[in-house]
Amino acid sequence: MSAQRLHPHPLHPGTTVVPWDSGQPERVAVDGPAREVMTDLRRVKAVTTVAGATLDSAHQRMIHTSVRLLLVLDRNDTVAGLITATDLLGEKPMAVAAREHISHDQLRVEHIMTPASEIQVMDLREVEQARVADVVAALRESGRQHALVSEQDARGRHAVCGVFSLKQIGRQLGARLEPTGIAQSVAELEHLIHH
Repeated sequence: MSAQRLHPHPLHPGTTVVPWDSGQPERVAVDGPAREVMTDLRRVKAVTTVAGATLDSAHQRMIHTSVRLLLVLDRNDTVAGLITATDLLGEKPMAVAAREHISHDQLRVEHIMTPASEIQVMDLREVEQARVADVVAALRESGRQHALVSEQDARGRHAVCGVFSLKQIGRQLGARLEPTGIAQSVAELEHLIHH
């Protein structure tokens, strides 16, 4: 390949920065494919922490990466748990500190994370057949803000490959969604969104 001469020039007045592309459409419909509202961890790097991290460092990581959920990995890069902003900022840290008889600054992610044994995941094959409304209904039924999606490879190994966030889905639908109640149908969800 021959050398190409580049011709630098002054920055044009009014130049902006290209908006970040999450790989997801800005707007979706409730009856659209669920995959449209899933953060695909093949395209977006998962934000992680370790069990021994301080709560402050986990919170700062969330702030700096603009996420509200961190996957907690062990030494083998296996999912050991997850921690959310609600876990960090709610009553859980104070309750655990009182129960364990330790000070708040001694708390680590492992003290308040949801351990892997308690995490429910959605199967990617089912997600590929689902609609946005189905995901919202599942999140609301579980009372959770987030859901993980996993897949199994040909060797039988499982991997987290996606994340659903009720807040993000709400932005994409143009509505504020709360993790309470059960949306029974697309019509009910549309009513919830428009009123």
